[in-house]
Amino acid sequence: MNSANQSNRGGMTLLGLLLAIGLILGGLVLGGQIKATRLNDRYVTVRGLAEQNVKSDLAIWDLGYTDAGDDLPALYTKSDSDKKMILDFLGQQGIKLSEIELGIVGVTDTQANGYETNKPPSRRYVIQQGITVRTSRVDVVAGAAQKTMQLVQKGVVLNSGSGLSYKFTGLNSIKPDMITEATRNARAAADRFASDSGSRVGSIRQATQGIFSILAANSGGDTGESGYQNNDESSIMKTVRVVTSVEYYLDK
Repeated sequence: MNSANQSNRGGMTLLGLLLAIGLILGGLVLGGQIKATRLNDRYVTVRGLAEQNVKSDLAIWDLGYTDAGDDLPALYTKSDSDKKMILDFLGQQGIKLSEIELGIVGVTDTQANGYETNKPPSRRYVIQQGITVRTSRVDVVAGAAQKTMQLVQKGVVLNSGSGLSYKFTGLNSIKPDMITEATRNARAAADRFASDSGSRVGSIRQATQGIFSILAANSGGDTGESGYQNNDESSIMKTVRVVTSVEYYLDK
């Protein structure tokens, strides 16, 4: 009987010990979870800006012209003459034939367009053609564009839609370094915030690459949150800008 009591007493002791160990381990796990939860709630969101000035590497110049008249054969002759004057002008400005694209000739008979107007058109036929210059020699095109008055003085009527645009196509080559710089600037901002709050910057919680904007140089335009944006094509010099948004954990 004594042996049975001792055995029961020993079992109870062992059970109590196991329960105590379980409570201790459970407390440790729960404490760790609470600590992790608190750490998850402690983070800061910062932004890092990177900018780089670049020069356009592609110029696209549209030179559309229009001729109008009542004698179609004579009008064709005038259109060919205008085309020759434009091509000669471009050649004189140092633009190569390989950089010139001729568009399709469009002919409109204003008396066969099906529209009823109170006032008949002053000329029956209208011929339009586009000539496009596409080159990486942006300075050559920029200089030529300043002299188009020479064509107007010779009777060439350039379309109002004609225009010159400059593009920067080398974005992929500078993206990695700019993202690195923007992220570095974001980390510096996080370090300053953490120092002021008595914390230390931990690992990255979340990061978002901002939009790449190509603007006129030093234009000070705004940058959005995602994607790519090209906001200006009239300036040879550009400013490429990106803003990254990074969330850092804060450690005590």
